[in-house]
Amino acid sequence: MGQALGCVQVDQSTVAIKERFGKFQEVLEPGCHCLPWCFGNQLAGHLSLRLQQLDVKCETKTKDNVFVNVVASVQYRALADKASDAFYKLSNTRSQIQAYVFDVIRASVPKLNLDDTFEQKNEIAKAVEEELEKAMSAYGFEIVQTLIVDIEPDEHVKRAMNEINAAARMRVAANEKAEAEKILQIKRAEGEAESKYLSGLGIARQRQAIVDGLRDSVLGFSINVPGTTAKDVMDMVLVTQYFDTMKEIGAASKSSAIFIPHGPGAVRDVATQIREGLLQASTAHL
Repeated sequence: MGQALGCVQVDQSTVAIKERFGKFQEVLEPGCHCLPWCFGNQLAGHLSLRLQQLDVKCETKTKDNVFVNVVASVQYRALADKASDAFYKLSNTRSQIQAYVFDVIRASVPKLNLDDTFEQKNEIAKAVEEELEKAMSAYGFEIVQTLIVDIEPDEHVKRAMNEINAAARMRVAANEKAEAEKILQIKRAEGEAESKYLSGLGIARQRQAIVDGLRDSVLGFSINVPGTTAKDVMDMVLVTQYFDTMKEIGAASKSSAIFIPHGPGAVRDVATQIREGLLQASTAHL
């Protein structure tokens, strides 16, 4: 009914293009407008002022001869003050933007290696945005933002890159493991050296204590028992130690059997052998 009476409605965030006898007349803002058709007025079409997005997937080759698919996302919108240019100058806005994106990406990516392409995707996006802004501003469009959202190399290339990364990480892990084992061995050797040092100190102190005890025993026994000599005291000490040793061997449940001569004469022979061994060792030392 409204169209029959020459009334048209323009929605919010949209403008309409008014023509008279096929010639551009004016841009209609959102709202209700009267277009008497009898005077040759007509509505040529509508133009959205909303922000639009175009995703462009471009296949190209890097400097190191790796084919990649670069996905660029372009956000653009028509300018209200240049609505007539945006409506009349381009027949297919999306195809025009896509052509510019292809041109810039295929001019930028072949100058970079694959690793540099990933690192410099912001520079590639900036180059695309600058080129689009310079070209599309003449057609009444504003480029709001351009993003490189994805860079997809071939599946075999991605697998090889992952294997290289994994090998590098394994090499680092092996070096760290070897360094840890080295530190462990050094600490173990330091611990063994410290343990042997302390054990030697303990043995030396033990022997010193034994010597001091025997000396005190010999002196005390010689003083308290007149007529005894140091030899008599040492013979008695050796006999006492001999019987203590026999007692410990007999009390042990898992000790090996030892067959030795036993008797009063044997004890005297053992004492003589021990004394002669000590004297021979002392003579050899001198």
